[in-house]
Amino acid sequence: MASIARSLRLARLSAVSATIRAPAYRAVFIRPFSVTASNAIRKYTKEHEWIDISADKKTGVVGISEYAAKTLGDIVYVELPEEGLEVQAGDAIGAVESVKSAADIYSPVACKITQVNLLLEEKPGTVNQVPEDDSHGGGWIAKVQLTEQGLKDFEALMDADAYAEFTAAESDH
Repeated sequence: MASIARSLRLARLSAVSATIRAPAYRAVFIRPFSVTASNAIRKYTKEHEWIDISADKKTGVVGISEYAAKTLGDIVYVELPEEGLEVQAGDAIGAVESVKSAADIYSPVACKITQVNLLLEEKPGTVNQVPEDDSHGGGWIAKVQLTEQGLKDFEALMDADAYAEFTAAESDH
């Protein structure tokens, strides 16, 4: 590990010294690091779960919506599903408990659970902070492998605009 750190430090020093020695008429261009946005497609359920599916429509990530996280309040416990579990759309795959209440987490589509977010066992409040983040430190619940039926289930879910209308109507009640 120390050798990697030293290599990075040396590279940084040589880049800085090259910039300092560069003649005034010569511009030094530094290319910014960029990441290509993922092509995930996100949809929502009426029970306030979301699912992002990959561009190839074979895998996905499941979590609870930001609306649900705010409504629940401070989440103190997350019950995660078991890896390898095969479920149908609407099956309970876990639960969240907050200082206000508890709620089941339902599978939005027919799928197989391939990975769970173990971070939530130690830091369940992550769901409140970043409920719709499917990255390493995010509040996602499970990664899944979709079935043929799962793809059909996915098509019946709400897109972001329809979900916003649904939650707005629900808030009015």
